[in-house]
Amino acid sequence: MKKILTGLIICGIFTGCFSSPVKNPEVEKQIAWEYAGSLPAPEGYNKNIGLSGMMAGNIENFVIVGGGTNFPEKSILDGGEKKFYSDIFIFEDINDSLSIKNHINFKNTIGYGASVKNEKGIFYIGGSSNSEADNDILFFYMDKEKLAYKKIGDLPFSFRQGAAVEKDGKLYIIAGFQNGIPTNKMFEFDINSGKIKELPSVPGAKGRTQCIAQILNDCIYVFSGGNLTAFTDGYKYNFKTGKWTEVSSVEYNGEKIALLGASSVKLNEYEMLVIGGFNKEVYDNAVKNLGILRGQELLKFKASYFEKDPEEFKWNKNILIYNAKTNKWKSIGELPFNAPCGEGLVLIKNKIYSIGGEIKPGIRTSKIYRGEILKK
Repeated sequence: MKKILTGLIICGIFTGCFSSPVKNPEVEKQIAWEYAGSLPAPEGYNKNIGLSGMMAGNIENFVIVGGGTNFPEKSILDGGEKKFYSDIFIFEDINDSLSIKNHINFKNTIGYGASVKNEKGIFYIGGSSNSEADNDILFFYMDKEKLAYKKIGDLPFSFRQGAAVEKDGKLYIIAGFQNGIPTNKMFEFDINSGKIKELPSVPGAKGRTQCIAQILNDCIYVFSGGNLTAFTDGYKYNFKTGKWTEVSSVEYNGEKIALLGASSVKLNEYEMLVIGGFNKEVYDNAVKNLGILRGQELLKFKASYFEKDPEEFKWNKNILIYNAKTNKWKSIGELPFNAPCGEGLVLIKNKIYSIGGEIKPGIRTSKIYRGEILKK
C-alpha cells in the first residue's frame, strides 16, 4: 500500500497515520512511499542492525549498496568501536518489486567514500578502513548480471566524507577529509589518462565535510556540509570561467537548513532532490559541548545527548528540491519515516530508494523505503 506524501493522508504499514500540514500550490511533484524491505545480514551476523556511509547507486535496474559502518558490539555512549564492512548487496527491481539478487564480499572494508553513477556503472572514490585502499578510485559494473569492478586510479591523498561528480570523462573530487584533514580543495581526475590536477577550492568556511554536490545546468553545485559548525551556504563552479560564485543558501519557509550528512540525486538538467541533514542548532551545540566539557559534566552531557529519541535531534524531514534555473529551494512534503543521514539514495526512472542511514547519532537503520515520484 502506497502513502501519498504531499497534501494527502499517509497511512498503512507505518505506525499511525501522517498528513502533510499544508498543501503547497507550487508543488509539481508528489512522492508515494512504501516500505521495500531491509538490508540483509552482513557476513558473520544474524541480522543487519543498519548501516551508514555506504557505497550506493544503480546499474540499469540493479540497486547496488555496499560497505558502510555501524556499532555492532556497544553503543557510542558505552565506548563502542565503529566497524566497517565489506558486504555488497545487489538488488534487482522487477515489476516494482525489490529483491536481493546477490550478496558478495569485497576485498576491502569500505565506507564514507563518494559514489558517482553514470550510464555504465558506479565510481567509488576513497572510503576504506584499509589505509592502502583509502585513496582508490574504483569502477563497478555489471558483467553478465554479475557485479565486477576495476581500479582506474589513485588519489594522491586519502579521501572520506567528501563529494564527487562526473562530467565529460572527468571526476571532480570535492572537499571532505583529505589525508585526514577537513578541507575545501577540489581536484579533477581524468578517467582516461589518470592525470589529476587541483582546481580552485570551494569558497566559504574552511573544512567542508559531508557536503552534497551535483552537476546542474553544466555547473558543479555544492551545498552545506560542516566542520565545527553546520553550514547552509551554496556555490556553483563554472567550467568555462574556472570560477566559483555564490548561489542561494539552503532555505525553506524563511528557515535556513543544514544538509550536513544529507544525500541527493539529480532529477533532470536543472533540479536535484535532497533527503536528510543534521539540524544546525542541535549539531553546533553538541560539537561545542563535546569539545569544551570535561569530567562529570562531559559524561552527563553525553548521556543526555546520545539517549535522546530520533525526533529530538530535529534532522531535516523536508524533501527538498533545488532548481538551478530559478536558484530556489522548495519542499514537496515531509518524510513519513525517520529522517536519515548517511543513507544510500538511488534514483531509477521515477522510483527513488532510501536505503539505511543513521537515524540518530550512532544508531543506524536497515530499512529500505521506495518512493514513486508522481506528477500533479
